[in-house]
Amino acid sequence: MKIALLASNPDLYSNQRLIEAGEERGHDMTFLNMRYCYMRIDATNPEVHYRGGTNISEFDAVLTRIKPSMTFYGCALTRQFESMNIATINSSTAIAQSRDKLYSLQLLLKSGIDIPTTGFANSPMDTSDLIDMVGGAPLVVKLLEGAQGRGVFLAETRKAGESVINAFKSLHANLLVQEFVKEAEGKDLRCFVIDGKVVASIERKAAPGEFRANLHQGGSASVAKITPEEKRLAIKAAKTLGLSVAGVDIIRSSKGPLLLEVNSSPGLEGVESATGKDIAGMIITSVEKRLGWRRELGRNPEVDGAHE
Repeated sequence: MKIALLASNPDLYSNQRLIEAGEERGHDMTFLNMRYCYMRIDATNPEVHYRGGTNISEFDAVLTRIKPSMTFYGCALTRQFESMNIATINSSTAIAQSRDKLYSLQLLLKSGIDIPTTGFANSPMDTSDLIDMVGGAPLVVKLLEGAQGRGVFLAETRKAGESVINAFKSLHANLLVQEFVKEAEGKDLRCFVIDGKVVASIERKAAPGEFRANLHQGGSASVAKITPEEKRLAIKAAKTLGLSVAGVDIIRSSKGPLLLEVNSSPGLEGVESATGKDIAGMIITSVEKRLGWRRELGRNPEVDGAHE
């Protein structure tokens, strides 16, 4: 098959692994820097072109790994490929839903998934009541556009919380406030979900003096044994947002597992290093199954026009 990887940085571990995994399975892999893609939006002949004018409309599937700062344009490109009947993993709708932190939490709550108590407001005049809503200090303040632990702050006192919230609101930044789950002790679970199955789970532990467990913030990772309840939560969260591939972040609280966030472009390095599993290969296998690829024959009956 001809598979494209739509992303921004070809040197990232995750992107390199996906290219390698696809090539190892005999597929023609192409890295597409989304900044160099542009579209012809036409009812009868939609196209995507690449820098220099090359028409790149002949892919069987596109793997989407869109960084937060490119969400708008990345989703537009993904929709364009979808309009050309090219399979996308993940879909534009799923990516957009997962990237809007407030909307995704509302969708997850509607489906019956428990999250830490969260508050959202537009005006700094509401700061005091907003802090009370989530149980007072300490509390977590999150920018809606943050990722990999960036844009996430712990306010240990009420005064600190008010200062952080009001400072960001003066810059017209959208943010959430969330209860701080002390008993999590700076740990969270990252469950990697592919096609409705948890294929790997790791526990991430924050670095000394840090409360964020993200590996990009210096956290460490180890293999985790999750409970059936945690597994069901991770699978349901990915399904609710329509994600074929997802990293689901969960914390363990005195009330049971709580969902923190669902990532539509989860990194592979931490989970592959900790578990020794070929997660990139599993993602390529997902594409093969989606398109009915028969590896032993080295061809796709749908693409080649063959019949079972």
